[in-house]
Amino acid sequence: MKKTILSILIVAMIVVSAIGMMACINNNKDTNKVKVVEIQLTEEEYAIGVKKGNTELLGQINEAMDALKADGTVDAIMQKYFAGDKVEGVVSAKKDSSKNQLVVATNAEFAPFEYKMGEKFAGIDMEIAKAIADKLGKELVIDDMQFDAVVTSVGTGLADMAIAGLTVTPKRAESVDFTKAYYQASQQLVVKAGDTTFDECKTAQDVENVLKGLTGKKAGFQNGTTGQYYVKGDESWGFAGFSNITAVGYDNAGLAVKDMLNGKIDIVVVDQMPAKSIASKFNK
Repeated sequence: MKKTILSILIVAMIVVSAIGMMACINNNKDTNKVKVVEIQLTEEEYAIGVKKGNTELLGQINEAMDALKADGTVDAIMQKYFAGDKVEGVVSAKKDSSKNQLVVATNAEFAPFEYKMGEKFAGIDMEIAKAIADKLGKELVIDDMQFDAVVTSVGTGLADMAIAGLTVTPKRAESVDFTKAYYQASQQLVVKAGDTTFDECKTAQDVENVLKGLTGKKAGFQNGTTGQYYVKGDESWGFAGFSNITAVGYDNAGLAVKDMLNGKIDIVVVDQMPAKSIASKFNK
């Protein structure tokens, strides 16, 4: 009888130990995953920027976009990326002032709108840029740079147009003229998969109220994006900001999410579709 009881105890201890080990493994997996807080915090429009006063190019791009929307090209491009279909990417020509080229400034760190795929460029914006160049009978040149430099590059004439998930704002309109909007966007939060801080939130105001009550927290964002102004506050954007939260800028949102998973920051603020793309990448 004693041997039987002892055997049962040993088996029970092994089972409990195994369950504990499984829990640790699951917790480790959770710490490497993220989730998107599915609440739209802002209302924005993406558009293409051209040098101020260049009404000829502005008109040509608007006309091309109208045609591409009418024949279903723009919708087809967006659906392809939103559905996760296979893409081939776009090849950039080398800049040559002797050729009839359309030089496009972008920041290829913002999937699914623009990103690198080997030596090619992929993304909604990149395929739209290629379609516009084809409509205008021009060779496409893609100039990949830091996001902060995109508007400046066009404003100073170093590139013909800016397309980089670019939100229309009065401040940016001081440097470039914007085409008609082609996409409605919003900001969302990305947090660790096990973070329950915002689970009870139903509205943007609910999220803001929670953010205002946080202490000792850090929020990351891509420099120069709406996420930065949402966290830090900006009068021209109409954002009060969150002085109780430490703002941390990054070259791209993917780096911010990596730091979040490593415990260096707590929240990432990024555009809705890139947020989904990042979550999909990290949760594989």
